[in-house]
Amino acid sequence: MPDAIPAALPKADAALAARIREVAQPTRLPDGRECAVLPFFAAKDLARGLGRSRSQGAPRGQAVARVERTALALGIRPERYLRNFDAYSLDEQLRLLNARAAMVGLGGLGGYVLELLARAGVGGIRAADGDEFAASNLNRQLYATRRSLGGYKAAAAAARMALVNPAVAFEPVARFLDEADMGRFVAGADLCLDALGGLKDRASLARQAAAAGVPLVTAAVAGQSGFVATVLPGALAPAEFLGAGAGAEDAQGTPAPAVAAAASLMAGEALNILCGRGAALAGKMLLFDLSRMSFETVTL
Repeated sequence: MPDAIPAALPKADAALAARIREVAQPTRLPDGRECAVLPFFAAKDLARGLGRSRSQGAPRGQAVARVERTALALGIRPERYLRNFDAYSLDEQLRLLNARAAMVGLGGLGGYVLELLARAGVGGIRAADGDEFAASNLNRQLYATRRSLGGYKAAAAAARMALVNPAVAFEPVARFLDEADMGRFVAGADLCLDALGGLKDRASLARQAAAAGVPLVTAAVAGQSGFVATVLPGALAPAEFLGAGAGAEDAQGTPAPAVAAAASLMAGEALNILCGRGAALAGKMLLFDLSRMSFETVTL
């Protein structure tokens, strides 16, 4: 366990760092390696203590995030992220906690992507959707339940984030965005995610992400097939050749396995980018068809 406070750690957190060291526990990973771990409930208690301090008071989520960032800076992995041990290094996990993502769409794709990013530890997520849940969403949309029908998707997502990972600074926007709104919405993000349904607004989002200099991860599903692609600023976006008419999903439907598969691929690519590894699908499109269990990558 580290003995000194890293130079990058603010001096104001020296007392917190010392307390984290006291409660951290050596843990043996399944592969036999040992690492220092901050137990989940210990992190929760430390965050609660920060919230009680007048000089360092903060909302619960901000306090939890501060504890987790401090632990990672010390080389101690929060127990919440312990099973990320081989997927993301401590530095990469800290990068995720410091990352900011902007997502448009909180339906089928958006609900699953949001869940995966929050559980992985992406620290800031802004998401917009002005739609309300309908009974036809129940077949595939993660936050569509008997109780959420008729309610805003953004409100259901906010409630879910508070339960899943309060350290995520989640900003829900319960309205549809026009192209000008999209430009403001994407500004300042490290990554944009296109989880829109249909084709109508995809080209607008791609243009605004490019104008803001923000990479875009996009996906679409129709029937049991779909695609995922990454568009770097200035590169060709799938929306440019798909058009803005009716989407194939209107004719073929959107079953849950295909939606979840596309969302998982989106989230995997987004996490690669946000933790600093680069975009594996830059300039490419990954096509899949679950009816044939086929996957193919083509160049755009």
